[in-house]
Amino acid sequence: MQNYKAFWDDKASTTQGALLAVDGSANEHVLQLTGAYSARQVSTALALEKSDRVLELGCGVGRIGHLLAPQVAHWEGADISANMLGVARERLRTHANVGFTELVRTSLKPLPDASFDKAYSVAVFIHMDKEDFYLYLEELARVVKPGGLVYFDTWNLASPVGWRRFKLEAVQYRSADFSQRKDVARNQFSTPDEVNAFLTHAGFEPLLMLADSPWVQAVAIRRGAGDAAAQRERLRAQAPRIAYTPLWTELFDNLIKVTTEGLPPQSMLNMLADTSRGTEIPMFRAWFLELWRANEQHWGPVPA
Repeated sequence: MQNYKAFWDDKASTTQGALLAVDGSANEHVLQLTGAYSARQVSTALALEKSDRVLELGCGVGRIGHLLAPQVAHWEGADISANMLGVARERLRTHANVGFTELVRTSLKPLPDASFDKAYSVAVFIHMDKEDFYLYLEELARVVKPGGLVYFDTWNLASPVGWRRFKLEAVQYRSADFSQRKDVARNQFSTPDEVNAFLTHAGFEPLLMLADSPWVQAVAIRRGAGDAAAQRERLRAQAPRIAYTPLWTELFDNLIKVTTEGLPPQSMLNMLADTSRGTEIPMFRAWFLELWRANEQHWGPVPA
C-alpha cells in the first residue's frame, strides 16, 4: 500500500476487519471496554462540557466517539478511510449530534477555522510519518478555537516498555528489501521532548505531558486565549485519571512477553484473575482472550 487511505480502506474492507484494525479484536464487548478506558482519559483531559463542539482525528469505527457524543453538543469524527467512516456511521446512527468528515492527504481542509472547542486523537499519530504528525498538529491548531484544548497520545520511545515495543518493529526490518517502502502505517515512536517541540511550533502551549508508560500523552491549549495556568493546575490534579497506570504498563509488558518471548499464555491469564488489582484487569482479560482465540493454532485451545 502506497498511502494511508489505501492502507486503512483495505484494513476496513469488512466490518470485522475494521474492528480488528482498531483494537486487535472483532468483539463488541472488548471494543466497549477499551473504548470506555480511552473515553475516560479524553473526557478528563479535555474537561468536556455539554456545550462543546469536539473533533476526533482518526475516529476509526467510533470506538470512543460512541461514548463521548452524548456528553457534548456536537462530535465530529474525521478519518482518512471511507470504509472506517462507514462502520462508524452505522455504530453511531442513533446519535443526532454527530458528523463525519473524510480526509484527503495530511489536511483537515474540509473543516473551517476555529470551528471546534476541543479535539483529540488516540492511537493515531503512532501510524504516521513524523512530517504528517506535525502537519496534523498545525491543522488542529487551525480548526480549534484560541483557548481550546487538544489531547493525544503516541508510542513512547523513552519508556523501557515502549522501547521493547519499538524493538519489535525494528527487528523485522533487519533483512527487509529496502528497495521497497516500509509499511506506510507501521508503528512509529516519539519522545516527550519531540512531542513538546511539535506542539510548541504548531501553535499550542503544552499543559501536561505524561510519559511513565509506553505512551506519551499530551494535553495542550491553543495559544491566543484561555487561562493556561488554571488548566495546568486542573490537569495536575486530574493526571491519575488521564495516565496509563503502572498496572496497565505491567500487563502490556507481559503481553509482549507472551507474543514474542515465549511466556506461556496461561501465565498471562493467571495474572488476569485478580480483579481487585484494578479496572484494567477485566479489560485486559477480555482483550487477551480474543487474542488467544486468534492464536489457538500456536498457543492451543482457549481454556473453558
